[in-house]
Amino acid sequence: MRIMAIDYGDARTGVAISDLTGSIVGTTLVVPSYNREKTLSQLKELVEQHGVTELVMGFPKNMDGTEGPRAALYREFAGLLQEATGLEPVLWDERRTTVDAHRILSDNNRHGKKRKATVDAVAASLILEGYLAFRNR
Repeated sequence: MRIMAIDYGDARTGVAISDLTGSIVGTTLVVPSYNREKTLSQLKELVEQHGVTELVMGFPKNMDGTEGPRAALYREFAGLLQEATGLEPVLWDERRTTVDAHRILSDNNRHGKKRKATVDAVAASLILEGYLAFRNR
């Protein structure tokens, strides 16, 4: 069983895929997101290539728990992702994942272009880690 976490974005989409046991993050990568259809196609390909059986997608919420302004866009993308893959994405609260990803990269001396290129994959890893911890409780 592999679980794939998605940190959807306008320019880049971070992806983290669990190991075969579904207990730790195994693979991380970034997919360019300028074209929604290409992004969906690449995500579908990753699902098939890695034998993903479950999807979790970061979902924008405000700090007070209400839905953020981009929530409708993410719900729409989740529906398209379900159509493309046959898997219904779990919408997972992504509050602070990008902030934490930037902090982690900064703490490890990743700045500028290096950070920009990997921050979405790190955010997806944080989404996946949170979801896996929730599932294992």
